[in-house]
Parts: sequence; structure tokens; C-alpha cells
Amino acid sequence: MAIPKAYIAPIYFFLWYTLNIGYNIYNKKVMTALPLPLTMACLQLAAGLIWILPLWLLGFRKKPVLSFEDLKKLMPIVFFHTVGHSMTVISLGAGAVSFTHIVKAAEPFFSTILSAIILNVKQPWQVNVCLMPIVGGVAVASLKELSFTWTSFGGAMGSNLSFAIRGIFSKKLMTSPVGENMDPANLFAVLTIMSFTLMLPFVIYWEGGEIEERLEEAYVVYGDKKEFQLHCLYAGLFYYLYNEVAYLALGVVDSPTTHAVGNTIKRVVVLVASTVYFKTEMTNQSILGCTIAIGGVLLYSVVKDAYAQKKVEKEKAQ
Repeated sequence: MAIPKAYIAPIYFFLWYTLNIGYNIYNKKVMTALPLPLTMACLQLAAGLIWILPLWLLGFRKKPVLSFEDLKKLMPIVFFHTVGHSMTVISLGAGAVSFTHIVKAAEPFFSTILSAIILNVKQPWQVNVCLMPIVGGVAVASLKELSFTWTSFGGAMGSNLSFAIRGIFSKKLMTSPVGENMDPANLFAVLTIMSFTLMLPFVIYWEGGEIEERLEEAYVVYGDKKEFQLHCLYAGLFYYLYNEVAYLALGVVDSPTTHAVGNTIKRVVVLVASTVYFKTEMTNQSILGCTIAIGGVLLYSVVKDAYAQKKVEKEKAQ
């Protein structure tokens, strides 16, 4: 029996939130035992292959068809996707999950500034004003965050910058789509495979000599070798699946605003869930800053989409 269309979006959003919570919890647990962020980031990319390759091989999903030229066009996106994911893992490993998500709320600021500089796409002043509470909220929260570390802060900021640049290259690519069967889900799958291939040599060079010894230590810290390995796998699969479900959610909602609101709520849900699970202490000032920043993200998303819709309607009228 087919699922009624009215229930599909709530199901996708529920899965999106649940998988994201699972990723953040399992990632933090295994990172605490195995503090090799590049290795963990690479393993998480590799775990996506366990999901996507059987779908292609068994014919449940059409295989993407890409030429060498298509792959070259994707490389800038792949590079910043790889860096962004790696920096996120570094941040999550070096500090509290909640703190990373507070700082990552500032991503729209980077996207707006870089879009204006690189693409010459400038937002109305009303939209730009909405960036102020985002930046201010992150600053307020960071000043009194008990779990603050410069590594965690720098990783989250580097992630914001990388993903903002990735978004700009993705917009450029939309003007000349690459390959065949490259729907959003397959695009993310291809990015994942290419990112894993790009990252593996760096992991071997930077952390390869430590992996065997650190793994043995991690098994002792975790208390169960098999459980540690399973949790590493869960972190990777949840990472891949929550991103894919996010694409699916975008495809079934009525407007980008709905998706933006859902994304904001997701950040709140993950932040609260991780704070409760890990018993993370937050000062009143940190909570206030977090509230301001996430509220600013929601306001920015709604105002930006409203002005984008007005622009479309104006162009149609002309």
C-alpha cells in the first residue's frame, strides 16, 4: 500500500532529524575513543558506499553516467565538500556537539558575503540585516561556552567557509548540469565517492602511521572492539543517510522556506538531544546566544525567500 502523499514530508523530516541525531552521537562517542579526525571523516565517506553501490548494482536506482570532463567540472565542489566535512568532524571531536552546531549556525553569513564577492549576487539590505543576530548570537554564545576550544571553533568556522564556497560552485554548475541520471541523491553519492578517493591519500600521509596503535587503544577505551567498529559504521551510514534524506525532504516540500524552517528546527533538535545525551553544561549566556543565533537563521531564511519570491513575481510581471 502506497504511503499517502500528506505523510511523506513528515516522514522524511522525522528521518532527517533522527539520523542526524544518531550521527552526532555516534560520531562523538567514537571520536572520543579514537581522536583521529581525518581517519574518521574518511571512514564516514567510505560507509556511504555500503548504501549506494548495492542500489546501483541491483538496479534500484539508475547509475549516473559521467564523462571525464564532467568529473573535472565536479572537482571544485568535491574539494570543498571534502574540506567542509573534515573540518566539521574536527570541530565535533575537539569540543561539545552543541557548541559546533551553534557556530555552524553562522554559515548563511559566509554564503551571503561570498556570493556577493564571487558571484556578484547581492541581497536586499533587509536580508543582510538579518545576518546581524546570527553573528551576534554566535559571538555571545562563544564568549561564555564552557566547552569552548579554538580547535572546535576553527573547525566549525572552516566548515562554514568550505560549505559556503561549495554552494557557490554548485550554483555555477546548475547553469550547465553534468552527466546523466544526476538527480540530487545521485549527485551526493558521486560527491561522496569522489571525496573519499580524494581524501584517502591525505589520511594515509597524515594519520596512517598512528591508526593501528590508536585503534588498539580505542578498543580498550571503548571496552568492546565489535561495538566500537559497529558504532563507527553507524556514524558513517547515518551521515550519508541524513544528507540523502535532506535532499528528499527538499523535493517534497512546497517551498524553500519550509525546508529552511525544517533545517533550523533540525539544528535545535540536534543541539538539545546532544546536550541531554552527553550532559553538556551550558551557561545562561551561551543559551541566550544560541537562541539569538538560531532565531536569526530562521528569520534570515524566511526574509530571503520572501524577497526572492517578490523578485520572481516582478520579473514575470515585466
